[in-house]
Amino acid sequence: MADRQAMERMWEAHTAAEFETRDVDATMRTMTDDPTVLHVPTGMGGTGYEGVRDFYRRWFVGRNAADMSIESLSRTVGDDRIVDEMMITFTHDIEIPWILPAVAPTGRRVRVPVIGIVGFEGTAVASERIYWDQAAVLAQVGLLDGDVVRGLPIIVSPDGLLDGTVAPNGLAQPR
Repeated sequence: MADRQAMERMWEAHTAAEFETRDVDATMRTMTDDPTVLHVPTGMGGTGYEGVRDFYRRWFVGRNAADMSIESLSRTVGDDRIVDEMMITFTHDIEIPWILPAVAPTGRRVRVPVIGIVGFEGTAVASERIYWDQAAVLAQVGLLDGDVVRGLPIIVSPDGLLDGTVAPNGLAQPR
């Protein structure tokens, strides 16, 4: 049986190194010798120790907006993985390659739910698969035209849906 509390502590240390201290080496110390990282919506990430380290160094750690915040919405801890639901909020005031690769800063605010599925070997992070709604991100920074978005099943802002103040299925209504 895995030590779930130790896994959670390691994941907390991992994310603190990524977002608070912005320390690639400290991030890598939380991982196995052969980790994988994949940000599914953009295809960014790395495989193997050097590939993941290179991804963190060049494209992720220290490459986030100064006002980026991460709010934990829910967490499920199993024997060998953590599933984390988070809300990420930031101002797109710098290029952020992992979520908006090759997109110049727009100055717009982004708020998007993110799901992380984190695999462990013992208490070391072995894999990360990160998911978010890329269409919502593109709409929030103005890369998807408002008329286009209104005609598609895209929820631009998660506010209201997650706290229950807006009813789901609004996009299922006849037009």
